[in-house]
Amino acid sequence: MMLPTVKPVDIIWLLLAVAFLFARCFQSFSARIPHKINQVFQDLIRYGKTRQCKRPHWLCIFDVPKRWFWHFYAVSSIWNGLLIILSLRVVLMNKPYPQYLSHVLEFLTGEPTEAWNDLKLSVLLLHVLLWVHTLRRLAECLFVSVFSDGVINVVQYTFGLSYYIFLGLTVLCVNVSQSRNGISGAPLLSQLRWYHGAGTLLYFWASLFQHRCLSLLANLRTGSSGMVETLAHRMPCGDWFELVSCPHYFAELLIYGSLGLCSGGSSLTWWLVVLYVLFNQALAAQLCHEYYKSKFDSYPQQRKAFIPYLL
Repeated sequence: MMLPTVKPVDIIWLLLAVAFLFARCFQSFSARIPHKINQVFQDLIRYGKTRQCKRPHWLCIFDVPKRWFWHFYAVSSIWNGLLIILSLRVVLMNKPYPQYLSHVLEFLTGEPTEAWNDLKLSVLLLHVLLWVHTLRRLAECLFVSVFSDGVINVVQYTFGLSYYIFLGLTVLCVNVSQSRNGISGAPLLSQLRWYHGAGTLLYFWASLFQHRCLSLLANLRTGSSGMVETLAHRMPCGDWFELVSCPHYFAELLIYGSLGLCSGGSSLTWWLVVLYVLFNQALAAQLCHEYYKSKFDSYPQQRKAFIPYLL
């Protein structure tokens, strides 16, 4: 049995996953480190409601509004839409990717340019579903979510923009692992497998689940007429919020896991992305969980932060 080859793109995702795992562990004893270092650390891992109220003025100058989250999904929708168009040109018109893109992919995977001329159904499906996900999140940010006056650090903002650019490139890098697993350049429809259907069903269920959670959070700030009544943070209740503080983060993990299933479950690269999402969302969920517990005396003690009954 051949072991999967570790590529530069894999190393990058592994390092990102380890960095957020380290941040989650470091947070447990951060109070013991020098105060100024801890202030910077907390500013880099917290945002929105979990951001400390009293912060040094020099840290505040790096703030941008949390409502700018929609920028992430706008950039992702445009960028991934462009990559899908370029991929369809490969399939339908037998035209290679632009040279600059081929060079980037060659660097990330160590594979020659010719490796990108044969697009797999799994990769195209993964990319389309990712694009639909970012379109939905963009619409939710603009028309569903009710953002407070919370802020994020400009470093977090820059990272978020870069993340979705790199994620789109990563999807194309999965093409190499598909080729190495013996999936030939057969017509797209003949490549259809059971896991494409199973992954797509899980994807749509998790997407609806996440939308329901985000709508419930938005309803905490709106009245029966749909108009915004308050920007205060209220205790979420109902649905999966009875089990975990942040079910929408859990749904995000399920969405990325479903995309891994759509790719056949054989791509080390994509499962490293899922590992990163796990640690990233676990950190954010734990900070939100601690916030709710400190703000609401009646907060249910049986709720977990992120994964029902586990974490």
